[in-house]
Amino acid sequence: MRLTKRFSLLAAAAAFTASTAAVAAPTFINIVTGGTSGVYYPIGVAISQLYSKGIDGAKTSVQATKASVENLNLLQAGRAELGFALGDSVADGWNGVEDAGFKAPLKKLRAIGGSYPNYIQIVASEESGIKTLADLKGKSISVGAPKSGTELNARAILKAAGLSYEDMGKVEYLPFAESVELIKNRQLDATLQSAGLGMAAIRDLASTMPLNYVEIPADVVAKIGNDAYQAAKIPAGTYEGQDADVPTVAITNILVTHAGVPDDIAYQMTKLLFENLDQLGNAHSAAKDIKLENATKALPIPLHPGAERYYKEAGVL
Repeated sequence: MRLTKRFSLLAAAAAFTASTAAVAAPTFINIVTGGTSGVYYPIGVAISQLYSKGIDGAKTSVQATKASVENLNLLQAGRAELGFALGDSVADGWNGVEDAGFKAPLKKLRAIGGSYPNYIQIVASEESGIKTLADLKGKSISVGAPKSGTELNARAILKAAGLSYEDMGKVEYLPFAESVELIKNRQLDATLQSAGLGMAAIRDLASTMPLNYVEIPADVVAKIGNDAYQAAKIPAGTYEGQDADVPTVAITNILVTHAGVPDDIAYQMTKLLFENLDQLGNAHSAAKDIKLENATKALPIPLHPGAERYYKEAGVL
C-alpha cells in the first residue's frame, strides 16, 4: 500500500512537472532582417524588444541576413517567425520565380502587413562623373548580394533604362557597408541601394566625400511594368550635400511570417507592432512611414489569420 502510494505521488509530481513545463514553454521568435548597416536590422532589433516584453514567454532573436530572398526562404523553411522583404520579392517567392532565387513556390508565407517603402538610392562619387543612369556605362557599380531584393531591383531598373550589367565596366555584388568602403577607397564608382531613407551607409559616405545622386525618371519607372514599383522622390536634405529632390522608385516592404505561427502569436505580433510605431520610429526614421491604414493594401500573399483578426479589430478590414 505504501509503495503504491509512493508511486502515485511520483506520478502526480511528474504530471505536474510536465504540465508546468508545457505552460512555461518559451515562444521562439526569430526575426530575419538584412545587413547591420541597412534599415531592416535596427527596426528588427526594436521589434524584438517589443515582443520580448509584450508576449508572455517570448524568446526573441534578430538575425542579420542578405535580406529579402534569403528571409523568405528561411520563413518557408520554418527557421524564422518574422522577416522583412520587398513587395516584388514576396510576389516572386509566392510564385516560385527561379531566376529571382526561389526553387519552388513559397506557399507557407503569410503577411503580417505592409510597412515602410524602400527607395532605390543610386549614389556615385562626384569624381566619377556619373550624373544620370546613362553615365553608368563603362563604370563600376555594386548592386547588392546576388539575387537579393536590392539586386533584383537593380536588374529591373537598368533594363527599363535600356541598360544591362554587360554595359558596366564592372559589377560588384556587395552589401551596403562594403560598397561604401570601396567608393571611399576609389575602387568603385557607384552603388545602388534599396532601403529606407536616411540609411546609415549613405549618411556615412556623404559625410566623407562629395556625391552625385542619380535620378530614376518617372518614364523609366513606368517602363518597369510592375505595380510594386512606384515613382517617388528622395526629399532634399535627406543626406549631406543633397540639395534637391531626387526622382526615384519606391517599393513597399512587407513584414512576412509563415502559416505555422499560431494565430494568437501572429495577432500579438501585429498588435504590438502597430500600437508602438513611435518606438519603431525612434529606432530608425524610415519606420515613421509605417501606417496602419496602408498595412493591408496590395499584398501579394494572404494575410496570416492572426494579423487579419487584429486589422478587423482596428477597423482597417
